[in-house]
Amino acid sequence: MGQAAIVIKRAYEAPSKSDGLRVLVDRLWPRGLKREDAAIDAWLKDVAPSDGLRRWYKHDPKKWTEFRRRYLAELRDSVALAELRAMRSQGDKLTLLFAAKDAERNNAAALREALENGVRRR
Repeated sequence: MGQAAIVIKRAYEAPSKSDGLRVLVDRLWPRGLKREDAAIDAWLKDVAPSDGLRRWYKHDPKKWTEFRRRYLAELRDSVALAELRAMRSQGDKLTLLFAAKDAERNNAAALREALENGVRRR
């Protein structure tokens, strides 16, 4: 089997049959989202940015470039990234779910980049 296509989607959006494997990649559960409504196949908290990095970033668009750089550096040491790669190799589509309001500058977008461009463990 080849590598699954990677899509990012807000966890609050309705699940779709075309989502494939749905993986929540946030450290915290999305506020107000009921677990039974989420249709999440896996929750990989450890692939999310560290608490310190998440608090520093605060979804400030001016900090995006530096956040992305720091997060990709964190992922180099992530066992959870290897787990996510294994999940990706088992299907046709992988949907990374996130709670942030900014659909372009969030950890799932950076994580997709890491998966597609091959950030490797040290």
